[in-house]
Amino acid sequence: GIDPVHFGMIMMVNLGIGLITPPVGAVLFVGSAVAKLKIEQVVKAMMPFFILLFIVLLLITYVPAISLWLPRTLGL
Repeated sequence: GIDPVHFGMIMMVNLGIGLITPPVGAVLFVGSAVAKLKIEQVVKAMMPFFILLFIVLLLITYVPAISLWLPRTLGL
């Protein structure tokens, strides 16, 4: 009973969070290598973004109108 567009938005945000979340976050390793910083420093600097992404995920998950307003506006 879930809209496929809504499900896709939830999946994309979840996968984006997974790419930047330790211990498996591939983007963390690339970012730390490019910046020549330790992983711990990069994680500490990205903590506000983790929190913001988690809040966005909660909003998209529990308020489907947020992710469905554009398709509905365009008539899709």
